[in-house]
Amino acid sequence: MAAPEIVVTAPRLKSAIEAIVAKGGSAAREADLVAGNLVEANLTGHDSHGVGMIPRYVKSLLEGGLAVNQHPQVLLDTGTMLRLDGRAGYGQVIGLEAMALGIERARRHGTCVVALGNSHHLGRIGHWAEQCLEAGLVSLHFVNVISRPIVAPWGGRDARFGTNPVCIGVPRANGEPFVLDFATSRIAQGKTRVAHNQGKTLEPGIVIDDKGDPTTNPRYSVIPPYGAIMPFGEHKGSGLALACELLGGALAGGGTQHLPDQGKMRVMNGMLSILIDPAKLGTAQFLAEQAEAFIAWEKASPPAAGVERVLIAGDPERAKRKARLAEGLPIDPTTWEEILAAAEMLKLPRAEVQKLAGL
Repeated sequence: MAAPEIVVTAPRLKSAIEAIVAKGGSAAREADLVAGNLVEANLTGHDSHGVGMIPRYVKSLLEGGLAVNQHPQVLLDTGTMLRLDGRAGYGQVIGLEAMALGIERARRHGTCVVALGNSHHLGRIGHWAEQCLEAGLVSLHFVNVISRPIVAPWGGRDARFGTNPVCIGVPRANGEPFVLDFATSRIAQGKTRVAHNQGKTLEPGIVIDDKGDPTTNPRYSVIPPYGAIMPFGEHKGSGLALACELLGGALAGGGTQHLPDQGKMRVMNGMLSILIDPAKLGTAQFLAEQAEAFIAWEKASPPAAGVERVLIAGDPERAKRKARLAEGLPIDPTTWEEILAAAEMLKLPRAEVQKLAGL
């Protein structure tokens, strides 16, 4: 019988993760930002991008692939265009500061294109769209991943690129914002890790094994011998993944994924972000009116069998966040053990982590 899930409150979990990050050499602000960002991903239901990433971060840090206490280096600033280097720093800090720079310029000029290269894992990209939304901005984000290839191109039998997410955020004057955030693979790689740790199988059509044949076993994207995750939407997802390599990788200046597996634990991201101020464009009021009219029209569609109501992108995350704030955050025992082991790699006793987590 499988061990029961561990349930931790968000504040307790943040304290535990913050202690691990700080033990790795991060300053207090960085530890706070990294822990807060990861816990927020768990709160929204995206455990794939949450605290389960800590073991990989620690291994990357010890290998030298992740650098602590870094900030974006400005390589170009024309006002409406920024080119930044993330210096292999924690993406939770690099992403925050990169978007802050872009937001300031978009408010001043009406738009800003932010080209960010060489950031360590940026986490849930919807987090950066939400930062722009708080400033009243529309934003589009194209991200590539330089790490072990884990996604097969449509028609291929092995992995050639990462999960390469795309994200779009649109503010609403009288409702919750539209936040579309998705991997161009059938599912995010972290979701296969979660399924593997929980001992679950995947639906058919998501993963292929190391021979390129269909399988429902998530282990083929988690432990060797590796297979690959399939792109979503067949050629459409594969095409979007390539677009992310060209825009988030090549155009943004961080490079593309075109090398074989080097066995490293680092997860490097490039991101091309386009920020637009509807007020400066002169369409803010029109956007507000049309958004409400269309979303009301869409949500009025009669629900299909087994569906309670029609939702828009961002609704499931908001509902999950409300529930998990009330009920606590579930973590499977395997993932929690990996987190404790990562803490021990940094000479932080597991008993201290357990105590901080309230366990």
